[in-house]
Amino acid sequence: MKMNLTAQTTIIWDWNGTLLNDLDICLESINEMLEYRGMQSLSREAYCEVFTFPVIDYYRQVGFNFDKEEWQTVAMDFMNRYFGKLTRSNLFPEAQAVLEFFGQCGYRQVILSAMEQDALTASVIERGIGRYFQQIVGIDNHYAAGKSGNGRAMFIDHALSGDNTWFIGDTLHDADIARELGCRCLLIANGHQDKKRLEQAGVPVLTSLTELKSFFTGPAFPAHLRVSDRSKQIW
Repeated sequence: MKMNLTAQTTIIWDWNGTLLNDLDICLESINEMLEYRGMQSLSREAYCEVFTFPVIDYYRQVGFNFDKEEWQTVAMDFMNRYFGKLTRSNLFPEAQAVLEFFGQCGYRQVILSAMEQDALTASVIERGIGRYFQQIVGIDNHYAAGKSGNGRAMFIDHALSGDNTWFIGDTLHDADIARELGCRCLLIANGHQDKKRLEQAGVPVLTSLTELKSFFTGPAFPAHLRVSDRSKQIW
């Protein structure tokens, strides 16, 4: 049964690397591109150490020279490889249980992603979890630009309160957006950046989605936003 106690609390979810476990296909795609150009490929650990936003800076760090290649051409090459592999990426195993938990507790849930809008919507629906979200917001291009502006529009559309809104993501960029929006933030060190980097943001960092229940029901969570003990049985 839904609980009115937390009906006004909103969870803004990042998609890639937070709910969708797509690190492997991102790594595979960029390594194909590096190897084609005769450059050194990345290990999983190296990728998590260098991946950043804006993504053009990440490409430069791994060796791309945009005086010799067009950024747009390189970006589309990556996206074509990525989307060709996307069906192989699944939700993190605990993702649906987490969404069900927050839904049963009365939380409003939305997605804010740097994935292109049509591709994002299809990706969410294909994985059978569209029913959990009041809004699914992506961007209008394949260059991972515009997420911040969409976040501001989301706050206006839903009349969100920063104190009652949590942005859950997997990168420092997500923490930056949360700070810009004036909302709370929590990062999961199971996606595209490692825990050591995420801890620089000065916000709570969990190692996986499985820790969310104890965080949102535990004593460290703001008392006026805490989920009632009665909801713990939902998990």
